[in-house]
Amino acid sequence: MVAHATPGTPRLYLDDPTLLDFEATVLAHLHVDNRPALVLDRTAFYPDSGGQPGDAGVLAGLLVEDTSCDAAGVVLHSVPVGSELPAVGSRVRARVHRDRRRLHAALHTGQHLLSRAMVDEAGAETISSRLSGTGCTLDLDVVSLDERALARAERRVSQAIEDDLAVRQWFPLLEEVATLPLRRAPKVTANIRVVDIGGFDLSPCGGTHCTHTALIGALHITGVERFKGKTRVNFLAGRAALDELRARSVSLAELGRVFTCGPHDVRAAVERLRSELQSARDALGDVRARWAEGVAAGLLREASAAGSSRVVLCLEGESVETLRALGQRLTARAGVVAFLASRIDDGLLVLIARGTESGFDCGAWLKRAAAAQQGRGGGRPDRAEGRLPGEVDWAALVAATAE
Repeated sequence: MVAHATPGTPRLYLDDPTLLDFEATVLAHLHVDNRPALVLDRTAFYPDSGGQPGDAGVLAGLLVEDTSCDAAGVVLHSVPVGSELPAVGSRVRARVHRDRRRLHAALHTGQHLLSRAMVDEAGAETISSRLSGTGCTLDLDVVSLDERALARAERRVSQAIEDDLAVRQWFPLLEEVATLPLRRAPKVTANIRVVDIGGFDLSPCGGTHCTHTALIGALHITGVERFKGKTRVNFLAGRAALDELRARSVSLAELGRVFTCGPHDVRAAVERLRSELQSARDALGDVRARWAEGVAAGLLREASAAGSSRVVLCLEGESVETLRALGQRLTARAGVVAFLASRIDDGLLVLIARGTESGFDCGAWLKRAAAAQQGRGGGRPDRAEGRLPGEVDWAALVAATAE
């Protein structure tokens, strides 16, 4: 096998993307990120570049953890720290990790198909891409993406995979490159490698790809988001896509068992549950409002009888929503200042609120109290919320510090 002429280390995968086993001569020992690395006279390992992760594998019995290349195109094969390296000049055998290579080839070939489909269905050109077995991204030069166009693009990719299109990878003459309908312009001016996916997509690319689209297996778009004023599409392909879809199927089946329905009925079951939950929340809100009205009326009567404008109360196990409902009704009386708390498992929820005619600064008081009690909280002059340690004596604290 003779690698095509490229700057730096000759790359065997450019001529034969299925080649995994090869022999080479060790040219040098280097270090990459404090790890030892070997330089060979030729390699079938793809180095991390162009958004595609590098290959891993075995070299002279050593684990190749990662591969990269320097500015001159020399491929660096990183091995574990402390490895006994083969001597410079020695002949060694190497093997590229098959599953990792196949996954990256599926991801890269799938990315070509998706980029082409995005152009055709949404007029969206690919700015950049990043491939990973845990999640791939495609950054597009559009501010937003219509969901229907996205669905059409995914369907077109699926059809291309089912059609088992042949993938041709070659180095055309420069004169021929100028005549090819490439999806994007080459990034180099010499040794331009072109990947033709059965006429579906034609792009300059130096990465590894499947020999036929059926080897991709599947491509699945997992989400869309805004990114730097443009659009980012998240997707998976190959084994990673199948694993993700299988995991989602298992989760859906488990939800079906929980809701005692079939997987396709889970959505309707969730909608029913959501409706019931909203009804329960509305009912709880009504009960809380009636409770707050009654409690507030009693507290205000007690404060009036005592000639005080302050209401101090500590409840047990109530939510901050309950404190807010009560505070709103207490401060309907213009001169009242309400000091409310609720003791829960991990502390003391507190709320301080004042009526419109009171000059008490709720936020400043709570800020001082929280600092003194090693709690947290603050807010505006008219209302403040926070949390204090559970052992705080709320009534005593208010009596001692609220002027």
